[in-house]
Amino acid sequence: MKMRILGALGVALALAFPLAAEAASVVVKVNGQAITDVQVTERLALMKIEHRSGQKAAIDELITEALEDQEAVRLGFTITEADIDTAFQQVAQNLKLSTSNLQKVLTDNGVGIQTLRDRLKASLSWSKVTGSVVSAKVQFSEADIDAQAKAKLNDVNSYDYILKEVLFLMPGGQGNASQRTAQANAYRKAYTGCANAVQESLAYTDAAVRDLGRKNAGQFPDALAQELAGLNVGGITKPRVVQGGVSMLAVCSKEATQDTTFIAAQLRQTVGTGALQTEANKYLADLKAKAQIVYG
Repeated sequence: MKMRILGALGVALALAFPLAAEAASVVVKVNGQAITDVQVTERLALMKIEHRSGQKAAIDELITEALEDQEAVRLGFTITEADIDTAFQQVAQNLKLSTSNLQKVLTDNGVGIQTLRDRLKASLSWSKVTGSVVSAKVQFSEADIDAQAKAKLNDVNSYDYILKEVLFLMPGGQGNASQRTAQANAYRKAYTGCANAVQESLAYTDAAVRDLGRKNAGQFPDALAQELAGLNVGGITKPRVVQGGVSMLAVCSKEATQDTTFIAAQLRQTVGTGALQTEANKYLADLKAKAQIVYG
């Protein structure tokens, strides 16, 4: 009787988990760490949501992430579950979803929550590696940056301004943007200069004027910098819908300048980012070359 009960239990377990043994088959080992066909299948499902495909690409991605995690551990970096929770929440926010809705999107598409969490852990691990070890290898010439910045000076970005911002607030949200833009245009048409900016704003409800102080053209987006360059002192830009209202910039002072501080900062960031990515790619390629990667 006892053997019969155990046998029945064995059958029940087999029926409950018929694919467990098969589902856990190893596809590849990375320095002894197994990557299973379950992981590959779920990664393919995640890639499908991202409009990507390819089993080789999925396996390569998982190998890369295993190496990134292993290198972070080797260097003594720790990624906590709380770190991954925060990254998961950030993904949801970027997609304008709640975390529960993001989880539903994943599961509805055959993606286990752990699949995305594993990817996020590897990304956080690699950020720590690149931020400490790889970034130390990044070098670029400040003289070259300065020379490039000077070469980029032109009739648009070579001005310093003293500005006021005239902001037509939208306490009711973006729904009344058209109405507030029309009022801003009316203000702009009657505008007579910085000295009268505050007084003229009093004719409107929820209109504010604030001093922005001295600003360099390089601090503004290209389109706005170009518009400012075309204005004389006493001019005011066209209304732009921004967060919280409709904004215009009034030019109180305008001076030509050879200041390349902001241009150089942008170049430094661009060059640095490119150089960091190049060094990170080399570092990862070296990890792969030295790794023991066994398929099957």
